[in-house]
This record gives sequence, C-alpha cells and structure tokens, in this order.
Amino acid sequence: MKTLLLAAALATSASFAFAADKYTVDSSHAQVLFSYNHFGFSTTWGMFSGFEGEISFDQENPANSTVNVSMPTKSMFTGWEQREAHFMSEDFFGATDEDVITFTSTAVEVTGEDTAKITGDLTMNDVTKSVVLDAKLNQVGPNPVSQKDWAGFDATTTLLRSDFGLGAFAPAVSDEVQVQISVEAEKAE
Repeated sequence: MKTLLLAAALATSASFAFAADKYTVDSSHAQVLFSYNHFGFSTTWGMFSGFEGEISFDQENPANSTVNVSMPTKSMFTGWEQREAHFMSEDFFGATDEDVITFTSTAVEVTGEDTAKITGDLTMNDVTKSVVLDAKLNQVGPNPVSQKDWAGFDATTTLLRSDFGLGAFAPAVSDEVQVQISVEAEKAE
C-alpha cells in the first residue's frame, strides 16, 4: 500500500512539475536598461542586449515559474565608445569576449494579478549576489506576426555597483544603479 501511495504522490508531483510552459527568450526584443547619477549633473543611461535563455512560465500557478538567462558583458551599449571601453577596462569589468552576466531565479512570490517578486542569483563580474526583481506580466497570447504563442514581461530593480566589484568613482558617480528589463519570449514547440 505504501508503494502505491508513494507512486501516486510521485505521479502527482511530476504532473505539477510539467504544468509550466517553456518559453525561449527572443534576443531581438529583450533588453536591460540601466541608469546612474553622474556627479550630480546628469543621469547617464546604458543598455545590455543579446539575451539568451528560457522562462518556464506556469500561468495557473506563477509561483512555480523559473527564469534562467544570460547575456554577453560586452553587449553593453552607452552611445559613446569611449565610455563603453572604459566600462570594459580594469577600472570596472575587465571583460573578455567570453564574459557573461547571468540570472537564475530561486523563488517567485506572486504579489498581484500580473505582478511578482522574482528572487534570483545575479552573477556579474565574477560575483554572485541574490537580487529581487519587481516583475510584471505584460501579455500572453499569439504574436500578431508569427501567430505563435508569446509572452512579455517587464521588471525593475536597484543594484549597488560596489556589490559586484564595480564601485569605481563612488559616491561621486552613484553606487546605486536603476535597472529596467523588458523581455519577450516565444513558447517552445
């Protein structure tokens, strides 16, 4: 009898594990924008792109969802080549072509009908820290061009550069960095 109950429990938990749909990030429609205060005179903006990754999204129980994404560190764009070169120098990232920034979720806490706090491990500049993203589901449905199932999400967070060994010139250049993320993903076949 115990074996039968254990088998039923395993079968039930396995069915829940497969309730989430897999979505592949659309690199052409996924960006991370960041901004910081420069000497009190201006807000400077930049962007990372070139996302790759997968979102396992359980629409019925979003707390069961997961996120696993990465992007090349050198995908940073600031609109000024000299700034980008400085950010990739030893003053900041000391980045090579192989360096990537990764985020792997560890928990999802549903906070509203289409919002959640996604906690995860952010690895950047060879440092891993737990961060919390305030996330919003924008839409799930057929993409008007491809007619395939699609999902879109936005998220925000605030990071401290110094937490990742990137604190050069702080506090004159703010240690706090505001982050905005927008991601589209296609349902895997």
